[in-house]
Amino acid sequence: MNFSFEFAISILPRILSTFTTTLMVTIAGCIGAALLGFFWEILRRSSKFGRYLMRFLIDFVRSTPLLVQIYFFYFVLPEYGITLPALTVGVLALSLYYSGYLAEVFKGGIDSIPKGQFEAARALGLSRLQLIFLVIAPQMLRNVAAPTGNYFVSLLKATPYLAIIAVPEMLSIALEIASETFRYTEPMTVVGAIFLTLALCFSALVKMIETRLRLSPKAA
Repeated sequence: MNFSFEFAISILPRILSTFTTTLMVTIAGCIGAALLGFFWEILRRSSKFGRYLMRFLIDFVRSTPLLVQIYFFYFVLPEYGITLPALTVGVLALSLYYSGYLAEVFKGGIDSIPKGQFEAARALGLSRLQLIFLVIAPQMLRNVAAPTGNYFVSLLKATPYLAIIAVPEMLSIALEIASETFRYTEPMTVVGAIFLTLALCFSALVKMIETRLRLSPKAA
């Protein structure tokens, strides 16, 4: 079956009707993954017990396929009386899965901060929360901007997994069109082109942020 540009253009509005959902899931997943990853890393440094517990949790999350986690939240949790909307499950699964990877990224970012910064904070009598948000977080962001951005792009490309739980995102609509028309080339090509464009835009944004952070004044 030959590729039809006319058919590809005709289905574009229908696929783009779920563009906002895909984008919002991506943004919510990125925010959730970053906050959870930073929280896991701070807990890992809180105590000896926290270090072992977080190490196990992070390794467990990273070693479990994302698809398995999505199925668990959507099909297994209801067996125990916990039923969540498909969209919530999607954001939760993406946030949890990528938080494990970001926790390792943040670990490297924090480890690269000079020890003198921590000693100076203690000498100034800063509380633990002040140390985290005024000393650690700003300097860590400069060190982890690039790898964090890469994982955000990976999270974007993972959103099509949510089609398996009927989240109305772009791939699910493309599959609907393909099942109705028995034409798969055009829907998959259109979705692929849209994701490619989004990924390039995300990558450019990450590079811009990384450049601005690199040019910002560094702590002495």
